[in-house]
Amino acid sequence: MKILLLGKNGQVGWELQRSLAPLGELIALDRAGKDGLCGDLTDLEGLRRTISIVKPNIIINAAAYTAVDNAENDKVNTNIVNAQAPRVLAEEALKVGAWLVHYSTDYVFDGSGNNAWKEKDEPNPLNEYGRSKLEGERAIENSGCKYLIFRTSWVFGSRGKNFAKTMLQLASSRQVLSVINDQIGAPTSAALIADCTAHAVRQAFSNPNLSGIYHLVASGQTTWYEYTKFIINQAQALGKDLVTVEIKPITTAEYPTPAVRPHNSRLNTTKFCNSFGLFLPEWQQGVSRMLYDTINN
Repeated sequence: MKILLLGKNGQVGWELQRSLAPLGELIALDRAGKDGLCGDLTDLEGLRRTISIVKPNIIINAAAYTAVDNAENDKVNTNIVNAQAPRVLAEEALKVGAWLVHYSTDYVFDGSGNNAWKEKDEPNPLNEYGRSKLEGERAIENSGCKYLIFRTSWVFGSRGKNFAKTMLQLASSRQVLSVINDQIGAPTSAALIADCTAHAVRQAFSNPNLSGIYHLVASGQTTWYEYTKFIINQAQALGKDLVTVEIKPITTAEYPTPAVRPHNSRLNTTKFCNSFGLFLPEWQQGVSRMLYDTINN
């Protein structure tokens, strides 16, 4: 099995290099590419050329435009990376008979209600990032290629920047942290996403009926405020010296951002668990492990 991985240095891409390695020959690219191969999602012809040269069995796209607020004023680049590039990858995957694995987001939904979103629920994105990711999904669906689209949310990892690391940094210098308490989701580790991807790819490769969209997040739910309290408590238990003495809950309205965020980011993972025979651990497990690695390394 030959696997082409794009976005190898992102949080998920970094973990995928580990989880995919046992499955076969892995060609992992970042934006710079290597050996004449293109990993830059803004270079659409370069992507076509790379796939025609490599002729992979599986293409995994772990790259994306993820700067949600910047996307509001950078619509052209956001659309190229999140919508046009997935279309090109899907078209080329069809040509060479490859599977395409792609990651999407809870932001394709509008965050209304209190129920966990199912794959069949109607998308209604609130911001440019969500709209571009939805367009990318639909381009893949309409391409005719075999695909796995994993919608995930609140992703974090030991490598790179994330919410937990930001809170630790702020808690080292601020006595009071004000954190949003009316957005609900499940913090999901890049390592979990990568391990689940490798398991799903191995099954799907021999079962085309598994082609489709799946929700992939850790079990449980929390708010950014409760998430922060967990982070601080765990860090202090690990001996981290922090100055924060109060974590203050605020509303989304009290912290306006250029891009509108959904209030309800819950994703129902029943389809994924039943299709691939996996159990998804509680979100606290992954966060605890990441904090241990971050504080002790």
